[in-house]
Amino acid sequence: MPETIETIVYRLDELSEAAKERARAWYRNCAFDDDWFEFIFDNFEHVCAILGITLATRAVRLQGGGARREPCIWFSGCWNQGDGACFEGEYEYAKAAPRKIRAYAPRDAELHRIADTLQAIQCRNFYQLYGNVRHCGRSYHEGSMAISVERDSPTYQDMTADAEDAVSEALRNLARWLYRQLEREFEYLTSDEQVDEAIRANGYTFTETGRRCG
Repeated sequence: MPETIETIVYRLDELSEAAKERARAWYRNCAFDDDWFEFIFDNFEHVCAILGITLATRAVRLQGGGARREPCIWFSGCWNQGDGACFEGEYEYAKAAPRKIRAYAPRDAELHRIADTLQAIQCRNFYQLYGNVRHCGRSYHEGSMAISVERDSPTYQDMTADAEDAVSEALRNLARWLYRQLEREFEYLTSDEQVDEAIRANGYTFTETGRRCG
């Protein structure tokens, strides 16, 4: 014979502190948005465009068939040592990048420094430097990017001795900058305050011990 079992459910604010922690853990593990980083990626694409970086793209299959192109940006973690971010693409001189990056992100000193570094090394090479960035290996961090730099001189003039190192380090610093943005966003979205707000907004209910119901 079928039986009817009644369960008393509680809203987040009706739980004990211990039960709230269990409810928050459930949300972080099971209900947290898998695409939480999309805004950071969109912002990074815009920053790259200002600095003269054209991100490579890859085909991603859709559930209903077909595919869409996504930028080649990867990251791992946001909580473990050795985690990081990396990207693939092509770099070339972008006119007025230092001024444009300051207009776009007036308080971001690291982006200003990266733009200034690229501008200075391009100036010493008559704005003829080109860079290629590819991901290597299975890990995702600035050290997993293989970066090559060339000078497209009509007179076959070599690039300055510091050119490859300067461009490479600037691009690796940009990957480090991206990872810091991801870390901050992840920490913000998984903070108790933001998790509580999401739980309330979605009307999730729990047992007295904080176990998710339904």
